[in-house]
Amino acid sequence: MEQQRKEATERLLSTQGHDNLFYSEENDGVGVGDGGLVAVSNFTSILGLSIFMAACITFGFGCAIGYSSPTQSSIMEDWGLSVAEFSLFGSILSIGSLIGAAISGKITDLFGRKLTMWILNLFYIGGWLAIAFTKAPIYIAEITTKNVRGRFTTILQLMVGWGASFMYVVGSFVHWRTLALLATIPGLLQVLLIFFIPESPRWLAKVGREKELEAALLCLRGDKADISDEAIEIKNHVESLKSSSRGGIVDIFQKKYVRPLLTVVGMMVLTNLGGINAFAYYSGAIFVSAGISSMVGLITLAATQTVVGILGTTIIDKLGRRPLLLVSSAGLCFSSFLTGVSFFLKDFNWWDQGSPILAFIGLLMYMGSYALGGGLPWLLVSELFPINVKGSAGSICNFMGNSTGWVVGYYFNLLTEWSSAGIFFTFSAFCCANFILIATMVPETKGRTLEEIQASITPSSD
Repeated sequence: MEQQRKEATERLLSTQGHDNLFYSEENDGVGVGDGGLVAVSNFTSILGLSIFMAACITFGFGCAIGYSSPTQSSIMEDWGLSVAEFSLFGSILSIGSLIGAAISGKITDLFGRKLTMWILNLFYIGGWLAIAFTKAPIYIAEITTKNVRGRFTTILQLMVGWGASFMYVVGSFVHWRTLALLATIPGLLQVLLIFFIPESPRWLAKVGREKELEAALLCLRGDKADISDEAIEIKNHVESLKSSSRGGIVDIFQKKYVRPLLTVVGMMVLTNLGGINAFAYYSGAIFVSAGISSMVGLITLAATQTVVGILGTTIIDKLGRRPLLLVSSAGLCFSSFLTGVSFFLKDFNWWDQGSPILAFIGLLMYMGSYALGGGLPWLLVSELFPINVKGSAGSICNFMGNSTGWVVGYYFNLLTEWSSAGIFFTFSAFCCANFILIATMVPETKGRTLEEIQASITPSSD
């Protein structure tokens, strides 16, 4: 099979007049040179610009996530808000995400990934509510090659963590109004940069713009790269999907998509029920409740997220998705339990000196575990589902995840008045259920093209 692929590539090169291009087994592609092979890099300046643009989106999303944590006390004081009213304010991002989830899939399928990100970013600048419309992880997965797809897609999750960390650190020193103005900067950068990046080649194939598809691939892979095999594979895969497509959102409910859909929806629901929005939105208040300085806690939390996020980005394409997901979910389970223990001891005035330390370790471990693999379900959405149902799958996952996320974000402050320890033990139970789901249902996808993954997960026969 490999020999046939090599011969086919060499024939294509010779017929297209690329006399200085050669097939390279070491680089799974084409080399350039006179008498020797030089690898064509998988990374080009346009690809880097595209990734940076998408990173601006997710950095802004992280800013939105982390905004309420350092500003809770000052906003409640300035606006005279009750706990219930601030809970609504803190969870408003999930409401915006729910609105976006209802229509985002159709918008991205109709207008493309690039145009959708640009239009809806204007809403982000205005008020943050439409930030969840964007499909940055899907876009990055569709423009990168198989050997770096995981790394570049997880950069987006890293940027979410950095955005939240930026809010934690800067929000400890500036007024909440100033912080809100600073949060618009990533959106302004994205509006400018998006004019210089290409559309997703797979979306171009879906809408029949084949010449633009090849131009986009050349732009992303480099002018001297051979894109013939990749272009043919994308076109053939899209054509096969069109022949079996029933049209509209109903496609996602075919039998062959049931298992991957239930898997990723289950992961997102359980992750949100596991308390990520509570930890992200109200970590400052949690630190104070545990008897720890909010400023010290948030700055340390920011550093932890940064270090662990970088670690996850560097090892994902080496270790794979499953190991990181399993370690992440196990860490979330244990750290939630540890935080619950600290509040249990505090409630009964047991070990007054040690319980704040347990809470501090628990919060750092929780956010570090999430930074390691919490965003990987979105990578799986982009990998497991083919182009004809990817938008619908993303909308369903977004809607279900944010529905449960809003419940946690809104009711957390109210439930802590019932039992602080009890709510963290409940989070731990949901994280444990997520670990079991990942261990039994999630496939490994590293090192394969999107078309190979989707062919193995969703065979053509119903």
